[in-house]
Amino acid sequence: MTITNNAGLPKVFLDFAKADKYSRGDADISVTQLIDSPRVRMMKEHYRNDLTSDVSDMIWALFGTAVHHVLETAKEEKGVVMEQRMMAEVNGWTLSGAVDYQRVYPVGDGSGDMACDVIDYKVTSVWSVIYGKEDWVRQLNCYAYLIEKNKSAKVKNLQICAICRDWNRRDAMMKPDYPQQPVVLIDIPLWSEDERRGYVEGRIAMHQEAQMKYDLDQEWTLCSNDERWAKPDTFAVKAKNRKRALRVLPTREAAEDYINNSEDKNLVIEHRVGEFTRCSNNYCGVADKCGQWMGDRPKTDW
Repeated sequence: MTITNNAGLPKVFLDFAKADKYSRGDADISVTQLIDSPRVRMMKEHYRNDLTSDVSDMIWALFGTAVHHVLETAKEEKGVVMEQRMMAEVNGWTLSGAVDYQRVYPVGDGSGDMACDVIDYKVTSVWSVIYGKEDWVRQLNCYAYLIEKNKSAKVKNLQICAICRDWNRRDAMMKPDYPQQPVVLIDIPLWSEDERRGYVEGRIAMHQEAQMKYDLDQEWTLCSNDERWAKPDTFAVKAKNRKRALRVLPTREAAEDYINNSEDKNLVIEHRVGEFTRCSNNYCGVADKCGQWMGDRPKTDW
């Protein structure tokens, strides 16, 4: 990837961005790739020398890397393992994942068995904390799978340590559902052992099938609507000459029913076209190389 510095930031930012700290080790796929779209994974690898990003667009990623580094260099704590990379063979592929924080302790029933609590650090937005992210659940349960493959300890608890980069004290005082501190611990549901194994093996099979399809036919597997963070079309009921909607409904029929049952006869329906949020905001990093995304866009946008 070529990293530019269009904003003219100090060279230290550019140097830090170019010193890529991430490595999946000697593995075929990482946990973060496993839970992501096979198409995105393969396109990033295929176009890795053609991609361009500006350092100003990487600031929050750099901030996250810096936070991880600071926490990893903290004083050693008994029973705690920091930033450990683990691997497991799954259907002929090697899966790897680096776990930020593991606390290993005796179960306490006299059996001598060990338990493990897992914490993953995230520098994220307040909205991610309020609404949650399914990828956090998937990622940490994959880590639990790796831990139990590599250790005798049984995973008991999963948590995200969310560092909210946009936290606001006034909003915390005024809004009851707002995080009350800039750093919060979020409990993540632990799947059963069978669920974890089924998910990991199923995702490995999906990525292998997509890889084989590309290797044989030079054809990319399409991303699903879920992988593209699809937002459906909606229908806003508004008063004429007003921007603010009175109601936003999922179908035109529901919007028409609302108008028919309203005493206000000065209402109109505005069709709000849905979008693929990940593609349109280029969160995947390869949208400008992606024929699936290009095919969704009006030709005037090309």
